[in-house]
Amino acid sequence: MITATALRKVYPGDKNRAEVVALDGIDLSVPAGVVHGIVGQSGAGKSTLIRCLTALERPTSGSVTVAGQELTTLAESNLRAARRRIGVVFQHVHLLEQRTALANVAQPLAIVGVSRTKREKRARELLELVGLQGREHAYPSQLSGGQRQRVGIARALASEPPVLLLDEPTSALDGQTTRQVLDLVRELRARLGITVVIITHEMSVVREVCDTVSLIEAGKIVQEGTVADVVQDGTSPLARALVPTPQVILDDALDLMEISFTSRSTEIGQVLQDVGRVEGAEIVSATIETLAGEQVARVQLALTDTAKNGGVDAVHNQLTAAGVQVTS
Repeated sequence: MITATALRKVYPGDKNRAEVVALDGIDLSVPAGVVHGIVGQSGAGKSTLIRCLTALERPTSGSVTVAGQELTTLAESNLRAARRRIGVVFQHVHLLEQRTALANVAQPLAIVGVSRTKREKRARELLELVGLQGREHAYPSQLSGGQRQRVGIARALASEPPVLLLDEPTSALDGQTTRQVLDLVRELRARLGITVVIITHEMSVVREVCDTVSLIEAGKIVQEGTVADVVQDGTSPLARALVPTPQVILDDALDLMEISFTSRSTEIGQVLQDVGRVEGAEIVSATIETLAGEQVARVQLALTDTAKNGGVDAVHNQLTAAGVQVTS
């Protein structure tokens, strides 16, 4: 559904500033019907990537294909039509403050000449779809942050696009509102079958709603895969960020060992019992998450004197036999 190949975006420099390589050879493939997260820190290239995926930015080189149409080769006049097949909600939503929720959602249809009766009917249907029936005549200033996001999503869906791109959709929302917006994303994917790409720096968003994920650093994708596959390798930075271990304070004389495992190969409870019987190590903290329908555990162990006195390898072997991965 969405493919980027060797995507590169370079902002030229001048006498006061060096050139900036925002994207450096991005290869990305998002299948139809999935919710895909693109994560990374500020400055990693996330915003530039979403602008290239929507052809709001022309890449320096490489190609972008959305819903079977290559955007990078289109003339500007054809790009406008292509963009209507991509619903976009930017971080600050950018609703028209002097228009009601109904008028904001209807606006894209008015631009392409849909009759007033039809566009208002469609806008009402979309506001109901996103749970805002009864708020059609409210102005943006009268809506909460979560409601504004819902209006933005409804507006993005006005032209029935097969693809929805969300740029930091929850960054300004509280925890409860964030969950409501992510529940809406899940519902829309289930009901409409759309492909969703979420740009975010919040790992909680990936844990809650994404099927697949890419980690972008310095303009390059350094890790990607299904969420379940990514967390299988507990040694990777992305896996550690998705399922972090709690901070513990121990006596300086104690050493820590970290392990991880998933329910793909065995039962979480049984493994924890087996780990608890390992001689030379004691469980001091554990995190268990359910990601993509699969339980993932990350456990910290304190090594006892038995392990320190030449038994670390024996502890390692016992843990491996119990079906876990020693990550540190």
